[in-house]
Amino acid sequence: MIKNSKTHSPEEQLADIAKEFVKQNKSRNRWRLFFIIIFVGYFGFMSYLSIDESGLLNDALKKESPFAAEVILTGRIQTAGEINADDAMELLTDAFKAENSKGVILRLNSPGGSPVQSSQIYNGILRLKKQYNKKIYVVVDDICTSGCYYIASAADEIYADSSSIIGSIGVVMPGFGLVEAINKLGIERRIYASGEHKALMDSFSDEDEFVVSHIQKNILEKSHNNFINAVKSVRGDKLSKDTDIFTGLVWLGEDSIELGLIDAIADANTVAKTVIGVDVRVIYEKEKTILEQLTEASARGVALVLSNELLSNNFLGSLR
Repeated sequence: MIKNSKTHSPEEQLADIAKEFVKQNKSRNRWRLFFIIIFVGYFGFMSYLSIDESGLLNDALKKESPFAAEVILTGRIQTAGEINADDAMELLTDAFKAENSKGVILRLNSPGGSPVQSSQIYNGILRLKKQYNKKIYVVVDDICTSGCYYIASAADEIYADSSSIIGSIGVVMPGFGLVEAINKLGIERRIYASGEHKALMDSFSDEDEFVVSHIQKNILEKSHNNFINAVKSVRGDKLSKDTDIFTGLVWLGEDSIELGLIDAIADANTVAKTVIGVDVRVIYEKEKTILEQLTEASARGVALVLSNELLSNNFLGSLR
């Protein structure tokens, strides 16, 4: 039996190879395009969810109508702390300059801290009030004392909860005296300084009465007077004549009304609706780092597990 086979010339074989290569290449391109579309779609969807979950999309929509701009400041007041002048003023400036913001609510929750940072935020608020001709209302959460109240006093009105802790208008410079301790341990103190009083804050040296008097008159009392004048310049006639107001004492919110330290008991939602006259609030707060978000999420997770475990045990215990 004779087998009929067709032979191809080298040129034809090369052409066939080229066609096959083009065919396979087109197939690869189709799959590559398919995966690119899937990836872009997935990335876009996750980005949308991320934006939606963070509230950015919702806030953007809220800003299209009149709203109350709510700035949240929480923590210690320090140059590189949770509350500092640079970050606080950036948030406050955004809140004031927002076209549809009808008023600014400053939510404060802090025991105080740096008098310098507090003064800078205080003066910054006064400038923004004048520049944008808008009012700002402070709402205190748990605590607003010392430097925090310094900041709060710049507001047009101050509100708090009946159990909020308010006041501590004073200045403190803490330290330790460990001279007797090192003497008992047989430790010899050696310190080298140029300037008679350069080592004035050394805890291992005897107190110098001249230095103590200098710090009291030129640092503590002057800083205290600056604090008092700042509060009086805005609160003015709202303050009572009680001489204890500026002694560093603290009071609960309900007692602070009588002293003139706050104006009324109210939360942020109430202030927005009844004082500013809007139903919508847009939050302005410092963005948290990824580490802070993970730490917070972990802490919440642990707290949830513990609370569920305790509730479960208590419930089971009540059935036995």
